[in-house]
Amino acid sequence: MKLYADLPGRRTLQILADVGLVAWVCAWAWLGRLVHDATMRLAEPGRTLQGAGSGFQEQMRQAGAAVRDVPLVGQQLAEPFTRAGGAGTSIESAGRDLVAAVGHLALLLGWVTALVPILVVALVWALLRVRFVRRATAAQQLIDDAADLDLFALRALVHQPMRAIARISADPAGEWRRRDPATIRALAVLELRDSGLRPPAA
Repeated sequence: MKLYADLPGRRTLQILADVGLVAWVCAWAWLGRLVHDATMRLAEPGRTLQGAGSGFQEQMRQAGAAVRDVPLVGQQLAEPFTRAGGAGTSIESAGRDLVAAVGHLALLLGWVTALVPILVVALVWALLRVRFVRRATAAQQLIDDAADLDLFALRALVHQPMRAIARISADPAGEWRRRDPATIRALAVLELRDSGLRPPAA
């Protein structure tokens, strides 16, 4: 399997693309974390509400316990404080639910912020890289020595732009049929360059 091109310029671009992908993933992961943390700040009122409910419940419990010792009517006096403490439980529960809801929202927004751009760019990178690897690997298996250049010269006549072929020869097809080695090599180099390969030594 051939992962990188033989040609220095193209190989450098491929390495830069790999490094760029890693930097892209890190940058969006960091941004997703920022979005998560910023969203979690919305939970502060919920935490305040939760603390207030808990504090109110505790104060009512202590007040109820203080008046419960009053002779004859202590139990009746403590009952309203006990019921009021129940309201504190409801407030605490509402605050807890708000914190949990904001936590779920922050998690969702953080992942979406990070994953969408990462997946889009990674998909494009993977498609281009897989295409290159398949093409370069297949070409590498077909070219062992200079005698194999003929096949790539023929492919160049079919696939390469006319202006590129015209720069090689005024009659490239005729010279290919006459098996002119210089023309065959020049045409093969055009095709091999697209696969990121160097031609074998003459």
